[in-house]
Amino acid sequence: MQVTVIGTGYVGLVTGSCLAKIGHQVICVDNNAEKVALMQSGRSPIFEPGLEEIMQSAMQAGNLEFTTDLGAGVMHGKILFIAVGTPALPTGDSNTSYVEAVARGIGAHLNGGYKVIVNKSTVPIGSGDWVRRLVMDGVAQHGRDITGFDVVSNPEFLREGSAVYDTFNPDRIVLGSHSEHAITLMQQLYAPIVERKFAEDTSLPPVPVVITDLTSAEMIKYAANAFLATKISFINEVANICDRVGADVTQVARGIGLDSRIGDKFLKAGIGWGGSCFPKDVSALIHTANDYGYEAQLLKSAVATNQQQRLIVIEKLQQVLKVLKGKTIGLLGLTFKPNTDDLRDAPSLDLVEALNRLGAKVRAHDPLIFHAHGYAALEAVTFVENPEQLADNCDALVLVTEWQQFRNLNYRYLASQMETAILIDGRNFLDPILLEEAGFHYIGIGRSLSTNALLTRCLMLTNQTASVGSAQPVLAST
Repeated sequence: MQVTVIGTGYVGLVTGSCLAKIGHQVICVDNNAEKVALMQSGRSPIFEPGLEEIMQSAMQAGNLEFTTDLGAGVMHGKILFIAVGTPALPTGDSNTSYVEAVARGIGAHLNGGYKVIVNKSTVPIGSGDWVRRLVMDGVAQHGRDITGFDVVSNPEFLREGSAVYDTFNPDRIVLGSHSEHAITLMQQLYAPIVERKFAEDTSLPPVPVVITDLTSAEMIKYAANAFLATKISFINEVANICDRVGADVTQVARGIGLDSRIGDKFLKAGIGWGGSCFPKDVSALIHTANDYGYEAQLLKSAVATNQQQRLIVIEKLQQVLKVLKGKTIGLLGLTFKPNTDDLRDAPSLDLVEALNRLGAKVRAHDPLIFHAHGYAALEAVTFVENPEQLADNCDALVLVTEWQQFRNLNYRYLASQMETAILIDGRNFLDPILLEEAGFHYIGIGRSLSTNALLTRCLMLTNQTASVGSAQPVLAST
């Protein structure tokens, strides 16, 4: 099918490239000429594992093009995806000015032939009809003669760092529209993905397709992200209680996660959620509720808990170092999650700001972040090339992002180079026993008592040597 994707951020570029990979004829449109030139050379402007290879493969097959010409894109596509950003405004509402500009632009270039206009951007609830009116305004303003079009809401559920995998292996595909014809075309578009022809496990049953009205499809996106954010805030609150009563939140999460009604995903305690989706989408849903006379108290509490959690590391540093002024703190990682170069609303920004305010000297090492350009909070940070430089004469290390390479560092050497060998594990990512053996004073989130980890390790070793056939208790790993 002929497809046009307007906007080449995370969602647009991944969507366009993957649709081209499965055989559709795709043109991606962006108004940034420098960015388009980069993509035309086969290079991705964002870091996303596997994306650049898919881009190059699809371009070589003749299925993927990039242009700044919106008119050419509208003429080409039978299906037109709107995939521009909707950043949060200071009020908490979403900035829909980019969506508005694209919708009017589509209307200005429509000229005969039926089109399906797809909202892939995360737009406020009720935007489907609003986009239709904007397109019609563009049509009327330029006196276009059109056969017709329909609007579909097709929210994305891509995780940064796993976006390519998520595209080919989705949990579900949501299609919202009042038009059966538009839904049919979208089902044809996604058929290879629904049938798992490009999935990691092609033997799985077809991907569920949820067909609903426009408003419900938009609500599904917000509700999903709000629930996941709330689940993280919940386990972080439990972790803070665990710190005070002497429990280990990793064992607690294991125990409750085995309940099929709860599940084990998004139950990892840490320093809070961030990124481009959760903060913006939860805020937008709260704002929408306010618009309709409802106070979303649970969601507001989830946001407040998350904001407080971002500074839990400061509290732990003060407990062991007392006064932070003049101390050197090294940060392992800065991005809001691993396998991305995204710093948008990352917890590290609040952490750095607080450390600077308290007079600490801050160093940082991140596999993908090498400078502080565009982030005021990071201007006072000293960036180093490797963990060894980070640890040199440092008073404490803080693991901020759970990059896989941080799991296997030579921590014994790092401890020997530090002024005081203290490590705050902000993601409960590392093995407390191994860190203690390496010479560190290890402090986790909701698991700071080393005796808990030691007891768990001893119990696990006991189980491994128990006789075959004996009852084996379920234990949390350390």
